[in-house]
Amino acid sequence: MKRKLIILLSTLTFTLPAKSAQLSWSGETKPVISIVPSSSTGLDEVCVAYQTDELSVGVPAASASEVKWYRYSTLGGGYAEEVTSGISYADGQSVLGRVEGDMGYIVETAGRQYCFWVVDYSLHPFSVTSVSEAAEKDCSFTMLDVSGKGEEIVYYGINGRRFTLDRNVTVSYLTLLADTQNDDPSSGETAIPAFVEVRREESFASLQSPLRVPAALCPTEFTVSGDRFLREWGEETEATSATIAPYAVATVTTARQEQRDVDNEVGSGSGGGSFGGSAPCRMSFEAAVTDGALFKEWQISRSQEFDDAGLRIQELSFDYTFTEEGQTYVRFVCANADGSCEAHGDVYTISIGTSSLRCPNAFSPNGDGVNDEWKVSYSSIISFECHIFDRYGHKMTSLSDPSQGWDGKYKGKTVPSGAYYYVIKAKGADGKVYDLAGDINIVNYKQ
Repeated sequence: MKRKLIILLSTLTFTLPAKSAQLSWSGETKPVISIVPSSSTGLDEVCVAYQTDELSVGVPAASASEVKWYRYSTLGGGYAEEVTSGISYADGQSVLGRVEGDMGYIVETAGRQYCFWVVDYSLHPFSVTSVSEAAEKDCSFTMLDVSGKGEEIVYYGINGRRFTLDRNVTVSYLTLLADTQNDDPSSGETAIPAFVEVRREESFASLQSPLRVPAALCPTEFTVSGDRFLREWGEETEATSATIAPYAVATVTTARQEQRDVDNEVGSGSGGGSFGGSAPCRMSFEAAVTDGALFKEWQISRSQEFDDAGLRIQELSFDYTFTEEGQTYVRFVCANADGSCEAHGDVYTISIGTSSLRCPNAFSPNGDGVNDEWKVSYSSIISFECHIFDRYGHKMTSLSDPSQGWDGKYKGKTVPSGAYYYVIKAKGADGKVYDLAGDINIVNYKQ
């Protein structure tokens, strides 16, 4: 099956790098990445350095005495210690040399404080060497065993609260998505159900094994790449799995009712159902399934729980005519090869109303567009036979469908005014039998 390819991105939860308004760095081998953290941290920045061996940081200062440097660890800013060594002043900046990684800093200048945490990335390197399908199976997720490094990067806010820095480890793969773009309710037409191929990306704060991503619904390779910092420094690394077959299944279905343009049929009300009304109700059902679905079946039942499905049709599409009064339920079911994963389509309710049949006793076939044809008024009539005679017993016409009528003609010519006679045998969707006979008067007619 030929499919369109769409790019589907998951929502990323990290804050994009921003330029520091206060800090200037020197001695770095790669640019220091600045992250704007949540206000709940009490920090102005989280600064990720490629390594901190020769790293220095400076802040603007009018004099050396104007600035004080403090540092704190996991206990928070309340336990900060003043840094008195390794500080220099030049060119309007107070510079702290020998910056330590995985440490918090508070700079006090001109009566204001600027708080930041420094991450030494070399202590938390990212690498990924292999990706494979995990032994654990799930109908909602694909489980991936990943070999590599990429643990959580932890930092601490001013109050000593622990936070995690999002590494944005990504998993990219193909899956299937129900195609609803061609469905136009305003046109009254329902699109044929289908799936399209999409590329999906999922983001993780750190490298985990197994990685759990929403289930892939088609055969695909999984690429794990990262992290966001290596990406920023142009050193992103990745690993790709072999093609993994889908384990989960999904389906999308549609139902369409054939509409009859019949002026003498009365809708009996569907009783709140989506489809139905007057029988016979002709319906078309169609389903599409994802690649892992090997078992496919439409079920028709009088029970909403489908515990007594009276009819099972193992096709993706079929037509059916409902002729029984009351509610009937239809759904589609598919499953994978061993039946461990199952998917159900929408449940369609078809409500057929009770029958009725009424016969007029007069009409005037004079061509004025009013009451020119004799027709019964009916609802939910599933079998019908009508014969019309003149007063001498000659058959004028026979009707085999309640939507049909008599135009007052016999052998192509309009019959004279007067009394005629009908005999009707019919049956309703509710089992009611009609055995009717009566007069038909042709009136107001001039030959």
